[in-house]
Amino acid sequence: MCGRYNLTATGQQIMDHFRLLSLPVHNPDYNIPPGQKILAIVQLEDGSNRAVNLHWGLIPSWSKDRAISSHLINAKAETLTEKPSFKKAYQHRRCLIPATGFFEWQSIGAGKQPYHIHKPDNALFAFGGLWEHWEQDQETVYSCTIITTVANDKIAPIHNRMPIIIAPDDYNRWLDKKTAIIAIADFLAADANRNMQVIPISTRVNNPLHNDESCLT
Repeated sequence: MCGRYNLTATGQQIMDHFRLLSLPVHNPDYNIPPGQKILAIVQLEDGSNRAVNLHWGLIPSWSKDRAISSHLINAKAETLTEKPSFKKAYQHRRCLIPATGFFEWQSIGAGKQPYHIHKPDNALFAFGGLWEHWEQDQETVYSCTIITTVANDKIAPIHNRMPIIIAPDDYNRWLDKKTAIIAIADFLAADANRNMQVIPISTRVNNPLHNDESCLT
């Protein structure tokens, strides 16, 4: 799964990387847990891309309440075209979730060792995600989930799953609503996880209330 990540880039760096004209208020975030609003990039009806804030934890449009959200922070790539929670979103509501790194924990004896997984120089990249629009009792929530797949050889010793990373050349193709359903393997073949660094870090990151540069030490 992917249950924690960071986005330490500046707003200008994010706009430059994703070719955006504007951005919601953004501050560097060193330890992002599910259940809060996160930055994502979606495609609007006019075909333009926009950065928005989405609740991390998908709420399908048919859900009777928001409780399901905590169980849908991730979507398995292998079942995107089958599960009712993800099928329509995968067809029509794909998104990019900017990041500079993510965390995984390796079981070691009685404890767990956290790792920071990132590109050299903490360069920006994007998870592949899905988003949804949910309304009930005059409440509206826009939410998202991060897609995961089987871990590659570098990450497998730590965890058996990893988030899907979309290569920059594929950003627009991933977002484009006019694009037919694309086999997830097509994006995995781009090997956007290439050159990821896997670094052991302090257990300070374990507490989601800790949110500063020391989480990456």
